[in-house]
Order: sequence, then structure tokens, then C-alpha cells
Amino acid sequence: MAQVQYYGTGRRKSSVARVRLVPGDGRIVINNREVEDYIPFETLRAVIKQPLAATETLGSYNILVNVNGGGYTGQAGAIRHGIARALLQVDPEFRSPLKRAGLLTRDPRMKERKKYGLKGARRAPQFSKR
Repeated sequence: MAQVQYYGTGRRKSSVARVRLVPGDGRIVINNREVEDYIPFETLRAVIKQPLAATETLGSYNILVNVNGGGYTGQAGAIRHGIARALLQVDPEFRSPLKRAGLLTRDPRMKERKKYGLKGARRAPQFSKR
């Protein structure tokens, strides 16, 4: 018999996370590594678990994640967004607690592009009067 799986895609900055929720004991595996091995900061691991805490489902799903792009913080935010979206597929009743916690909103802040005539996005070349 096929096991039930729930999918969600999360994005943050330049990171994209494809999240799969499988009923289980609460293991989190990111890119085939345990979450403690992949993400070195406890604060970012807490960020990842926010949607589960908001819906009181901590420890009831194994989470399998493929994430690429960006750094630790962007990837943690993308994983959090993906978990929140996958939990919506589990039970549509989870929408209001997730929405109230602001976990369903895709963070629109991105790196600004470099413009011509400038050294960076806004950094201008050094100006000299003479």
C-alpha cells in the first residue's frame, strides 16, 4: 500500500525548498543529512519547526527536504515556508493558525540587481569635485 505524502514548495531570497511530509516520528532530513548536521544554528532549527509548533503537529510527521540556493538563513526560511504549505494539504483547518503566525506569506525581499554606471545596486563610483 502506498504511503500518504504531502508536498510543499517554499522560497526565500534565492533558496528553493521542496518539502515532503510523511507520517512518522518527527525526523527532519535535509539533502539526505540530519537537520543537526546540515544546519549548525539552533535558532535556525527553531525557525524550521515554527509551522509544526503553530499547528501542534510537532513529532507526528517525518520531513524530507531538498533545498538549494542561498545560505543557511535563506534555506531555513524556504524550508519553513514549504512545511507550512505542505501542512495546508494535510488539513485545510491549519490555514488560520499558520496565517496568523505569518508562515504562509512568501517573503518578497530579494537581492537588488546591479545597475549600469554604478559599482553595485546603489553604490556609485567615488565622486571628486576636481
